[in-house]
Amino acid sequence: MTFEDIVVTVDAGVATIAINRPENANKLRFVTARELLDAFRMVRETKSIDVAVLTGAGDKFFCIGGEHEELASLDYSSVMPVIDLYEFIDTMPKPVIAAVNGYAVGGGNVLQVVCDLTVAAPHAIFRQVGPMVGSFDAGYGTWYLEETIGRRRAKEMWYLNRKYTAEQALDMGLVNDIADDPVAHAHEIAQTLRQRGPFALSALKTAFSGRHSGVVGQARIAHDLLLTAYRSTQEADEMSQSFEQRREPDRARFHR
Repeated sequence: MTFEDIVVTVDAGVATIAINRPENANKLRFVTARELLDAFRMVRETKSIDVAVLTGAGDKFFCIGGEHEELASLDYSSVMPVIDLYEFIDTMPKPVIAAVNGYAVGGGNVLQVVCDLTVAAPHAIFRQVGPMVGSFDAGYGTWYLEETIGRRRAKEMWYLNRKYTAEQALDMGLVNDIADDPVAHAHEIAQTLRQRGPFALSALKTAFSGRHSGVVGQARIAHDLLLTAYRSTQEADEMSQSFEQRREPDRARFHR
């Protein structure tokens, strides 16, 4: 796939997706969000890819949110699909690791929060600046942040707009680890995840996201359970055979 705002590489079952706008602090614009969605869809649909690592190009910025001009636009035909992006990362069945290589501010911090795990560079900075510019995130940016670091800390982060170092972020549970090379360390974690059962990881991720996702989360859990039933139970096998053979099912074959 050819992209304008991102770079995607695949190695040893892991896709690295990098926002490639370092001259613009890796800000999100319509093209960026759309391409990220396309890249994550590709990851989800490619059987040979098990884990995704999300990072930013350069060593200063992970992402500092969206471009103001596009966010303020009333042209809803091209409105930035950033909520679609958050939702997709949160609900796709494969793990996503954020490798925060610099500033993660505003929507960039929300972006790493919705990932499954986060590795930060020692110089990474985390911040929410919404009220300073008359903006806010009343969805993933508040709900998931509160779940991640607690109600008081989340309110502090949103209301006071302080900067938090990687060490502070680790202490408050905002990130999982700190590494000099966060992308390399994220790949080490990814290889560990590749040694785990993919369906088990998928089911766990579904359970975590389903708690917040209402009917979408419930539907995903039901869908995954249905796939398991079709793949592995004698009940599903007997019911399918009896239906095809137009006979009564042999209930002695059912699990109890």
